[in-house]
Amino acid sequence: MTPELDDYINAHISPEPEELYRIDRLTNLRLVNGRMCSGHIQGRILKMLASMIRPKRALELGTFSGYSALCLAEGMQDGAIIDTIEVDDELEDFIRENLSSSPHGGKVRLHIGDAMTVMDQWGADEFDLVFIDADKRRYVEYFNRVIDLVRPGGYILADNTLWDGHVVETCRHSAQTQGIMDFNDLVANHPRVETAILPLRDGLTILRKIK
Repeated sequence: MTPELDDYINAHISPEPEELYRIDRLTNLRLVNGRMCSGHIQGRILKMLASMIRPKRALELGTFSGYSALCLAEGMQDGAIIDTIEVDDELEDFIRENLSSSPHGGKVRLHIGDAMTVMDQWGADEFDLVFIDADKRRYVEYFNRVIDLVRPGGYILADNTLWDGHVVETCRHSAQTQGIMDFNDLVANHPRVETAILPLRDGLTILRKIK
């Protein structure tokens, strides 16, 4: 997508809430990989999807600065909860500061630790929606775990599934690219999900669990 199209879309969608604009700016100022923040366009898509799915329980793998968790929380009903997991404990204070700045921060429950370990506390069919945006090398591992945590009819969203176009390159792939490609191959014809990919930013895969 060209910068001109980005600007056009930004001008023709719902405005970015002030607190999210502030979080995005602080993320890019304070953190090395600030571009990992979902940002205005994807954030409005996440909010819209949550509004459509209406989850009572949601799970996010990869909190980063908290922007995407707050977008999902914004689209969730009062009383709904999103559990979000971040492996980098050095981000905890920054995340909590951002959550406390949002009117939707009370819907977000932060967990610090390895996602596979943290997920051991939950059982089958606990979540209506899961958003995967963590270590790309482990996407297959994450999927194989969360598919049982999501109720039938629930949704799994996976970010960065086009990985800046690297998935179609014929040269030797990095471990992250290979992890994304293995995930894409796995879910393309997986018997338990329906699969669609939105060519949004770096690719957003939408999976509906059918059994």
